[in-house]
Amino acid sequence: MRFGMGYGAWTGGPRADGEGRGRPGHEGHGRHGHGRGGPGGRRRLFDGGELKLVMLKLIADAPRHGYELIREIEGLTGGGYAPSPGVVYPTLSMLDEMGLIEEQQSEGAKKRFAASDEGRAHLAENAAVVDGLFARLAAVGAESERTDGAPIRRAMGNLRQVLQHRLMREDVNEDTLHEVAALLDEAAQKIERLK
Repeated sequence: MRFGMGYGAWTGGPRADGEGRGRPGHEGHGRHGHGRGGPGGRRRLFDGGELKLVMLKLIADAPRHGYELIREIEGLTGGGYAPSPGVVYPTLSMLDEMGLIEEQQSEGAKKRFAASDEGRAHLAENAAVVDGLFARLAAVGAESERTDGAPIRRAMGNLRQVLQHRLMREDVNEDTLHEVAALLDEAAQKIERLK
């Protein structure tokens, strides 16, 4: 390999791709943003160079451009996670500069990339890590399927519309806000007690 880098090299150094700890909230978007975390809040779905490996593997499977990568990752997670264009496109540039992918002839303005021999060798060296990352994507997809079923999405959308409509009225006062909060708290407690 030209750069002689193992997996550890992907996680160190400056993070121009926006995945670093110094820029929270820039890695992804979608229903669950960065992935789900524990009681302390949300965690990032990918850290360091993990998204680079995921993208490289998808490009090695089939030549793709940035938008296709976003949609493919979103599909693998059942809509539970989608990396933002602000992370995907700089990461594509970085992979290209490293010689791990190469631009292909494509129709239209979108640049489509394929994995280079060097990129395939890098994936082979990190096969166990890549398998773990795709298992994580599958787990997010399974969680999305369990928790984001159509009836729940419909009910949540209905609740959002009703709240926006009711709370934007001019006659809303502090008592109304407290009543709405009490109803939401009551619903949350009932859901928590379900068996």
